[in-house]
Amino acid sequence: MVSIVDETTTGREPDAWHLEIFEERLPLREVIRRRVFQEVAEHNARRSGQFRGLVQPSETEHALNGTRRSEHRQVDPHRQYDRAVEAFGRNGFIVLVDDRQVEDLDVQVDLRTGTEITFLRLVPLVGG
Repeated sequence: MVSIVDETTTGREPDAWHLEIFEERLPLREVIRRRVFQEVAEHNARRSGQFRGLVQPSETEHALNGTRRSEHRQVDPHRQYDRAVEAFGRNGFIVLVDDRQVEDLDVQVDLRTGTEITFLRLVPLVGG
């Protein structure tokens, strides 16, 4: 089990969660894929509520699905994974594994019980 922590530049989000990973080493790309697929599966199984994940569905998906919270929409895990990889590439978020930044999706990260993986969402500055 590894801990997944989400943070923004304004602080840590209150709820950490756990991701079960059996391998001792994985490329960061695969860690992100597993995280995204798990959060999408949990959202789709809930059948209610707004999707709250590493990256949000695109504006096009919002337009097609509407913004009403009363109607649950299924989220496509493959599309969300592609969006997460794209966001990582443009510095939409950084990843820290036990407080060490991982800058390349293909870097093998060591995973053991108690490893903490932090996804730090970077918020663009307004006005420069």
